Amino acid sequence: MRILFAGTPQVAVTSLDYLHEAGFEIAAVLTRPDAPLGRKRVLTPSPVAARAAELGLPIIKAAKITEETTAELAALDLQAAAIVAYGGLVPEAALAVPTYGWINLHFSLLPHWRGAAPVQHSIINGDDITGAVTFQLETGLDTGPVFGQVTE
Repeated sequence: MRILFAGTPQVAVTSLDYLHEAGFEIAAVLTRPDAPLGRKRVLTPSPVAARAAELGLPIIKAAKITEETTAELAALDLQAAAIVAYGGLVPEAALAVPTYGWINLHFSLLPHWRGAAPVQHSIINGDDITGAVTFQLETGLDTGPVFGQVTE
């Protein structure tokens, strides 16, 4: 299956590695642009960008999925997109690009803690049970049919 992988932080690298090792054809990796890091504010690629480069995968860096980014994705002839902590909303036009849509791995038991920082919110609020879900991404914030979940 020809897919896009979208992610940014270190926690998303495991999913990228898994999909790569499982034999998915990763047409490109979408990640956030390089960001200043450390006291010297050195521009540094995201952990996902660094891993994608190690794997020899094409990298698309976008702070926001614009019309131009959507056109770039459409040219990839994608069957699906896997998204793990990319850090930005996927507009409706981009949601329609892959044949089978976007599958999101989200680190909370939806509908609890939608949006950014679900793990931090879970800790701050002292949740007794935490987990992660995979679901079909829709236009709303972390809405769509859930495919599965794991709890801890």
